[in-house]
Amino acid sequence: MKQMRHIAVIDIGKTNAKLALVDLDKMAEVDVVTRPNTVRAGPPWPHFDTKGHWAFLQKSLAQFHDTYGIDGISVTTHGASIVLLDNKGELAAPILDYEFGGPEETTAEYDVLRPQFCDTGSPRLANGLNVGAQLHWQFKTDSRLHARTAHILTYPQYWGYLLTGEMACDVTSIGCHTDLWMPHQGAFSHLVTSLDIADKIAPVLPSGETLGTILPKVATATGLPVDTPVTCGIHDSNASLYSHIATQTAPFSVVSTGTWVIAMALGGQVGSLDPRRDTLINVNALGAPVPSARFMGGREYDLIQQGHPVNVAPEDVERVLLKKTMLLPSVDPMSGPFQGRAMRWTPEEPIDGSGERTVALSFYLALMTFTCLDLAGARGNIIVEGPFSTNIQYLDMLHAMTGRSVFCSESATGTSIGAALLFGLPKNVPSPKRAQAPAYGTRYKAYGEMWLEML
Repeated sequence: MKQMRHIAVIDIGKTNAKLALVDLDKMAEVDVVTRPNTVRAGPPWPHFDTKGHWAFLQKSLAQFHDTYGIDGISVTTHGASIVLLDNKGELAAPILDYEFGGPEETTAEYDVLRPQFCDTGSPRLANGLNVGAQLHWQFKTDSRLHARTAHILTYPQYWGYLLTGEMACDVTSIGCHTDLWMPHQGAFSHLVTSLDIADKIAPVLPSGETLGTILPKVATATGLPVDTPVTCGIHDSNASLYSHIATQTAPFSVVSTGTWVIAMALGGQVGSLDPRRDTLINVNALGAPVPSARFMGGREYDLIQQGHPVNVAPEDVERVLLKKTMLLPSVDPMSGPFQGRAMRWTPEEPIDGSGERTVALSFYLALMTFTCLDLAGARGNIIVEGPFSTNIQYLDMLHAMTGRSVFCSESATGTSIGAALLFGLPKNVPSPKRAQAPAYGTRYKAYGEMWLEML
């Protein structure tokens, strides 16, 4: 079998679309190119620029192959998206932006159809965050769409389809609060029948299964050999989790940070999850259910920080702890454990671009993460993946509040590394690095407990 070293990872996040070149010998990204994942206004509804992404990806694949040589292609994307193809294999409709409020128009009708949380582990979410709600609204809005739809794929597999011509869903994406999947049974829910899509939805495959090899036209466009393999693909937060499943001993938890912050508990002590607090059951790459909780942390960071670059000084931390400067939830009231609450600052809002504002924001994000870990029943070590893994104040507060060891991923983009590992786990997978315990942890903990009391 050909040795797999250079894996090109298509990584479609909610904020950016990117192609990463992962060197499995070095267990590192050696090149990354990105483009904004700008939502197009319509018609017929706000949707993703898949045509633009595909042109960008083919051009970037050609450049990476010319520079490094590509041995295989893996795909990871955000969840809450579904792809409808017609009988010619073209998009039957643009891929709906899940933040669009259209599906709210048919909430009452949809809530009668959707399965119970105890069956799917899928909470009722706003807008189009439940894929079933998207489909129901789309079929109602466009009366010809159901008949026009011949095939339904989850989002990573759309890119796999463009690469290989093969159709599938992967278990992590179909299990991502779609309402379509029962994670404990490993089977479709009754909603598939209610929506009359049982004969349209593609087979569900393990994330690491080989979907196929690239089409001749893709080989011509990129210069890749026609025998270049493509994995089935994986939901992005589960990509962050994947390597740890193989290398860590439960109980432990992984916090995937990006637009969404998702706390996933392996071997935890969870009782009854509360769907009103954005808890859910994810499905990992092996098909096993994973209790999880989440909030839109990366989006909240951007809303508060407003693009200001800030170098935090020790005196900024001291001022926040002394003045008890706090940001209380929720910056995004539509998601997370404190939905419906309006954010507020206390005792007063720090100046835009100040170090004090950044510290208070980092503490807020850590305390929201702490709450999510608690709701998911997390125990054992905590591994932070993604952008927040370099935020010292975030890590310090998380360590102080949980009293457990906090580790940081070596990669700033754990999703890409995890997706590349679908081709096989090498022997040199680096262990996450333990974050240093905060120098004044008791003061951090007192701050955090006061934050909780003020809720």
